[in-house]
Amino acid sequence: MQRNNDTSVDTGRRQVLCAGAAAGLMGILPLGNALAQGKWPAQPINYVVPFPPGGLTDVAARTVAKALNDARGWNVIIENKPGGNANIGAAFVARAQADGYTWLAITLSHAANATLFEGKAGYDLMKDLTPLAGLASSSMMVVVNAKSPIKNMADLRKAAETGKLTAASSGNGTPPHLTLALYQKLTGTKIMHVPYKGGAPSLTDLMGGHVDVIFSNYPESLAHVQAGSLRALAVTTRQRSPDLPDVPTVGEAGMPELIVENFTGVMAPKGLPPEVVEAAGEAIAAEMRKPAMQQGMVKLGFIPRPRGTAEFGTYLSAEVKRWGKIIKEAGIQTA
Repeated sequence: MQRNNDTSVDTGRRQVLCAGAAAGLMGILPLGNALAQGKWPAQPINYVVPFPPGGLTDVAARTVAKALNDARGWNVIIENKPGGNANIGAAFVARAQADGYTWLAITLSHAANATLFEGKAGYDLMKDLTPLAGLASSSMMVVVNAKSPIKNMADLRKAAETGKLTAASSGNGTPPHLTLALYQKLTGTKIMHVPYKGGAPSLTDLMGGHVDVIFSNYPESLAHVQAGSLRALAVTTRQRSPDLPDVPTVGEAGMPELIVENFTGVMAPKGLPPEVVEAAGEAIAAEMRKPAMQQGMVKLGFIPRPRGTAEFGTYLSAEVKRWGKIIKEAGIQTA
């Protein structure tokens, strides 16, 4: 009898252990099961934009989210988490559960932040996040006041060599500041940097004659150039803009090394199952490759740059290294 009781107890223990193991597996396998059954995503995806609503990155993210919702029946919801030089939203996503339901919109600013805020951002871009796909980019545009005596990039170089020019930006470490730093490195000139809290106030002061030049985000200054308030000297892409066909590229102006594109892409927390990375990355890139999507992005001032997971990861790594070197050589700091 005692032996039978022991057997009964052992059997009960095995049942408890098996039940516990099954429960544990249920906690870690639902995503895999959902993928196997074609059910991912089975809930809304939180697409975090670390900038205020209405900006370039926000517009791109909302455009892609709508495309995924309309074409695939997904439920991608934009959440704006601005602040901290775009680090607050990025750190939030880096700490999120790696289940495929939290995405992050990143830009050139994040590639620069990897150096500017090294050890202070609350996350490591390349270690704590994984690339999903690249979306698009926008050019930088060298602009001056329409009444400025500076007519072209050659005039700008001569004026810069006097050491008396001032260049505004939307803040320390922002793409306009980084492009200015690269320009100074390439030309060996010194231009006084005047940081503002955003692109709009910097452009207002340029039109008011308070600063001399801005290496501006293209979509921010386009309307002012078209209205005749600003003069565009060059765009920092390899092709001319269809909106401003008479404005030369930096290559045509003799500065091919000044190619700068303020890109935007999508990342997610590190540790995401490979199946989810593949499913999300391929879906995003596929939507970006559709002709209608590309035409829409062009109208918004973007250059479509659909990149799959691997390609975007390689590109992002190169941008982090490129701007890290420029930032260190120029001694750029965030404050």
